Amino acid sequence: MGNFAANEGLSVFVILVWLGINAYLFVEFYRRFLVEKWFYTRVLLGQALPWARAPAACLNFNCLLILLPVCRNLLSILRGSIQCCSRTAARQLDRNLTFHKLVAYMIAFHTAVHILAHLFNFEYFMDAQLDRNSSLLTFVLSEIGSRDNASFLNPIRTNETNPTIVMFTTIAGLTGVAITLALILIITSSMEVIRRSYFEVFWYTHHLFVIFFIGLVFHGFGRIVRGQTDPDLKVHDPKVCAERFEDWGKPGSNCTVPVFAGNPPMTWKWVVAPMFLYVCERIVRIYRSHQKVVVTKVVMHPSKTLELQMKRKGFRMEVGQYVFIQCPSISRLEWHPFTLTSAPEEDYFSAHIRIVGDWTQALYEACGGDKTEPQEAWNLPKVAIDGPFGTASEDVFRYEVVMLVGAGIGVTPFASILKSVWYKRIQNNQDVFTKKIYFYWLCPETEAFEWFADLLQSLEGQMLEKGMTDFLSYNIYLTRWKETEAAHFRVHHEAENDPITGLKQKTLYGKPNWDNEFTSIAAQHAGTKVGVFLCGPPMLGKSLEKQCLSHTESNVKFIFNKENF
Repeated sequence: MGNFAANEGLSVFVILVWLGINAYLFVEFYRRFLVEKWFYTRVLLGQALPWARAPAACLNFNCLLILLPVCRNLLSILRGSIQCCSRTAARQLDRNLTFHKLVAYMIAFHTAVHILAHLFNFEYFMDAQLDRNSSLLTFVLSEIGSRDNASFLNPIRTNETNPTIVMFTTIAGLTGVAITLALILIITSSMEVIRRSYFEVFWYTHHLFVIFFIGLVFHGFGRIVRGQTDPDLKVHDPKVCAERFEDWGKPGSNCTVPVFAGNPPMTWKWVVAPMFLYVCERIVRIYRSHQKVVVTKVVMHPSKTLELQMKRKGFRMEVGQYVFIQCPSISRLEWHPFTLTSAPEEDYFSAHIRIVGDWTQALYEACGGDKTEPQEAWNLPKVAIDGPFGTASEDVFRYEVVMLVGAGIGVTPFASILKSVWYKRIQNNQDVFTKKIYFYWLCPETEAFEWFADLLQSLEGQMLEKGMTDFLSYNIYLTRWKETEAAHFRVHHEAENDPITGLKQKTLYGKPNWDNEFTSIAAQHAGTKVGVFLCGPPMLGKSLEKQCLSHTESNVKFIFNKENF
């Protein structure tokens, strides 16, 4: 229970507060449309009226929130401000994209309810016009405003039309269609399979949020949903006069013809602040993207991994941070996130980029990866950088004991951490709060080890020389191998150095038994908080998070942190 509270307590609290606000807004606005002001509107529409307005209020609230988790500069400022006070609160900011997705799902849900209710509303409006019987209150209400009186209730002003025409000839209808189409495209293109395989589709369709918000702001300007005015309620009691509708406005009648008006648009009041913050965010990004970046070195590593070493005036970073990279010669619109693999102590910053898609393949070719002769510096493509931005790995040196788990190219943030360890502990003899690091690297192919092995060999040799071998324990796992490779491994297994990495620590085969690993660490570090940092696939994250929650022996708390960008 203690580990669950430490890992998930604040997240659960935030989600419950968010759900509670949604529930409160739904119930509150549902009740607001049950009062006398909307009595005649409910005569026409029934319960479909509050069912349309309640989700609209929830949509306003969630549209206020949806942009905030993607304001990366704002999150970096908040993270730097609060991590000195509360590490737990700072960790919640690392789950910004998870919250962004939850808010998006809530927007989709309330949009569906809102649309469904309004479909019924338009049918009811149309039925009231088609049933031209002056003995019916619905018909009398629909006829109000048909002459020179602008105080109408039924937005469908004639029986010679249909809801489809109204939908495409009114502000509410046109903006509603635009909002819905944009939302459908944004959500469907955000599915994992599309985002991973066709990132460009995800990237471009996500920018339909501009159309979404423009439509959202103007959606209520038509004031289609109308209710009785407050001054008119003082002279026209709907509960009394509804029974005498045939005498409305006649001499001697106490019931005047009711006066109606639409609600003023309110959505802009909800979204203007986050929209302003997001515009400021984009201005900062544009400014930084125009700062000159010099590519000082390009290294082609095995397993189609490209290393870019760069410099930019005034660039400052912390371990585990990431940047967005744009290459104008490939696309002026696409920005892709990559973890920084250099250490803050180095005079350059670097990123290792695995070639897995069209954009990375184009960058690989632009840097001469498909050529045998080396590229001259002036022939290298220009790149723009936005960042750096903070991640969970920034907190690594705030834990006395640390577990670093990387899978494949997911080792990149830990390259920065281990390099920084080398500079702090070995080269500069600085004392750091972290006393023990357990490093796990899971890789499906032997080639992927090669670009990182040099750093590990350097660390291994230096720590052995300075008697610091207890500081870093590393376990490298090869999860897949060929039969020919297996035979080679068996022959050289007794050699002093590992046949794959060249390290004295031998490569392990298969996958770690995480239960045994966590039990062993808990036994060795009783009464401490262990920071568990992962950069890898979701399934591995679920497995590690489960271990963090289940291992409570020796009064050890495992705090789970996952790279999320």
